[in-house]
Amino acid sequence: MAAARKPVVEVRRSQRRRRTVSAYRDGERVVVLIPDQFSQTEESEWVDRMLARLAAREGRLARSDAELLDRAGRLIKLYLSDYGTEAVPASVRWVGNQNGRWGSCTPADRTIRISHRVQDMPDWVIDYVLLHELAHLIVPSHNTRFWALVARYPRSERARGYLEGVAAVSGTSLTD
Repeated sequence: MAAARKPVVEVRRSQRRRRTVSAYRDGERVVVLIPDQFSQTEESEWVDRMLARLAAREGRLARSDAELLDRAGRLIKLYLSDYGTEAVPASVRWVGNQNGRWGSCTPADRTIRISHRVQDMPDWVIDYVLLHELAHLIVPSHNTRFWALVARYPRSERARGYLEGVAAVSGTSLTD
């Protein structure tokens, strides 16, 4: 069995940092930000710790289509159960070709696609995007009835604000 390849790590020391350590992936490289006063031993310990945290986070983010379908089932039970099979999709899947929207729904064939850009967002935001698309199975347009269905999700306004913030920071105008 081949050993897992250790990523290239760039350590950046900061005189402004006092205690906090953070890490992020930049392409194939991992950047670890540490306080300038850390010793080489502390640096080594923190690099290992941050690589482990990053790997654990990325493992959690590797969500499958089956998990997405299960999530849809839970959301239907919680917020759309009074619509029976009308709210049940034929398929739900992650897609990598939606750069201008968070998700899409084709009511005619009952398919839902969720952008891969949503995968690393908080669960409550994923739930909102998915419930938004599930509501389109019942009401294809963005009319008052549609928004009333979406509003059944208690964090809908918060999730919309989160998505608007992400779109603003990225300089895009993403839609549902």
